[in-house]
Amino acid sequence: MRIYTRTGDQGETSLPGGQRVRKSLLRVEAYGAIDELSACLGLTRAALADAETADLLVQIQRDLFALGAQVADPRGGETSLPEKMAFPQAKVTALERAIDQAEATLPPLNSFILQGGCEAGARLHFARTVCRRAERRLVALAEQEPVLSVFLAYLNRLSDLLFVLARLANHRAGHSEIPW
Repeated sequence: MRIYTRTGDQGETSLPGGQRVRKSLLRVEAYGAIDELSACLGLTRAALADAETADLLVQIQRDLFALGAQVADPRGGETSLPEKMAFPQAKVTALERAIDQAEATLPPLNSFILQGGCEAGARLHFARTVCRRAERRLVALAEQEPVLSVFLAYLNRLSDLLFVLARLANHRAGHSEIPW
């Protein structure tokens, strides 16, 4: 089987269920931004020395794959989903626990900070901005079509987690935060 099919050469793609749509469709934009976020997290993992954070990012990438697959499907759950695509509210709660755990080891934040720091911290800050873009694309889709609220909550919480993880990576690497 070849990786190229030539079926997208004229600016169309297939959605789950076989429907052909323009690649500029908001749904395609939304799941494409989620895919971009996952790739950004993969790049971030390459710079991490912290195995615990790397493992957390792998789980988040798995979650994003499930989220993106559901966003890509215009049938909106009319078909039964495999277990690995389930997206319960517990995924949001898990992000909140990770935020609380990381924040417990950080000094309080008293001002806005400039993104950067060590390589892992800078990549986590960048991943947060990509997450916000994915969230904006999903919000735009939700203005036109039903989107599960847990998806929006997950991306919103994930951007918070990525910010805290960036601070944690920089703190552990001895990089001081630069206030704005």
